[in-house]
Amino acid sequence: MGLILIALLLPALAGSGLVVAGRRVGAGVAFGVALVAALGSLGATCAAVATSASVDRPWIEALGVHLALGSDSISAPLLVLAAGITVLVVVHGRRHLPTGGPPALYYGLVLLVELGALATFWARDLIVFFVAFEIVLIPMWLLIGRFGDDHSPAARSDAAGRFLLYTALGSSAMLAGILTLTFAAGTSSMAGVIAVGVSPPAQLSAAILLVLGLGVKVPLLPVHTWLPPAHTIAPTGGSVLLAAVLLKMGTYGLIRLPVALSPDGFTRVAPALAVVGAAGTIWGGLVCLVERDLKRLIAYSSIAHMGFVALALGTNTALGVQAALLTNVAHGVVAALLFFVVGGLKQRWGSTDLAVVRPAVREVWPGLGFALIVGLAASLGLPGLATFWGEFLTIVASWRGATGLPANVVAPGDLAGGWFAWVPATAPVTLLRVCAIAAATGAALAAAYALRVARIVWAGDEEPRDRAGDWTWAERSVCLALVAATIVLGLWPALVVPALAIRAVTP
Repeated sequence: MGLILIALLLPALAGSGLVVAGRRVGAGVAFGVALVAALGSLGATCAAVATSASVDRPWIEALGVHLALGSDSISAPLLVLAAGITVLVVVHGRRHLPTGGPPALYYGLVLLVELGALATFWARDLIVFFVAFEIVLIPMWLLIGRFGDDHSPAARSDAAGRFLLYTALGSSAMLAGILTLTFAAGTSSMAGVIAVGVSPPAQLSAAILLVLGLGVKVPLLPVHTWLPPAHTIAPTGGSVLLAAVLLKMGTYGLIRLPVALSPDGFTRVAPALAVVGAAGTIWGGLVCLVERDLKRLIAYSSIAHMGFVALALGTNTALGVQAALLTNVAHGVVAALLFFVVGGLKQRWGSTDLAVVRPAVREVWPGLGFALIVGLAASLGLPGLATFWGEFLTIVASWRGATGLPANVVAPGDLAGGWFAWVPATAPVTLLRVCAIAAATGAALAAAYALRVARIVWAGDEEPRDRAGDWTWAERSVCLALVAATIVLGLWPALVVPALAIRAVTP
């Protein structure tokens, strides 16, 4: 209990204090406070995960809401990822602090994002889950609107407003789904919902609402249009938090809520989710082939990778869930690496326009060039790097389809007749195989756009004018840590899912 509270209280108190202090605290002091809080939270999080710590205390007794917190094999990797990424963002800010406000405000907002993310991954009560999820939105909105790119105030305001509008609409649908489950089961406890059981029609209603609401936050096609502007305008630390933390909350919510709490209903929704995910892998890859802005390109690549997660979950198999978990964590690491590198390039170039002819990064800034090429290789799914296993297992799970439905996955419920007779009981094998082919095509497109970026940015088209100004100590620290994580996850995917789960590929 104490470890979880320490992990949450450190960013809560330090973040709130820094936001209130504002300009009264200097950059050095703000950095020191933020770093101590982030490191302390990371240590407490790792200890809490290792010891399976939990909290269960009454919170709103009149509504039966408990402050129920705990971790399992699904949330543990994401807890460590969120806490670790926060440390890297704070370290990076020491040398690359964005303009637009006092340093204390920036660090405080970063810590509040961490608070909401950790509470979301720990939540074992539906109402606590929703409240924790919403905590993240306002500080992230301020990071985009206050500390975003100052070249175009109108674009910054539009990106921040679009982010808030879309995510608020997604929250409304998610809340409706949560309340449907809560009232149908008579409890907001996730374990209680499973134990009590919910009628099939209520499950389907909840699953539809939850998939719609969380689909906005992932984001999935076609409600993805808020993400590219947000990534383009956000400061480097904000883009990293968006890709490595906020998007992970959406995909984690899909696993924790509709998949786990309304399995019969999700079985009916899964085919549509698989199709949307497969379409996202194609759409994101095609846009990346022609996108000129490097930050927007990485944002669209995130949409493609989130499509893999949606397709994996849409197979409604245990292997698919494991593939989604692997892809989720791997994308958080790789996307963070790429956004750190691209943020450094933007700071040096003044823009991220790929149409501008520039010297080869490998010649001018070999450190950043090394980190970039590792990130691109991982993004295209190169074997031995983080994203390979998740994408490979997603395609396998899709191709096997319903014929490979493991015994531990809840079978389709009896929803025949009534208002929901039109919803198919399970995804046809042919449909899932078409989705598998689409996902494989998306992986090929990922290789194409990654090589395109490598040719333009890493190889370059001009002779270097000088070789000064390679990566700073902050960039070197965060990039090397993420490069190491990319390699370790590629060679040892059992860190995210048990080794037995990966052996499930074989018949």
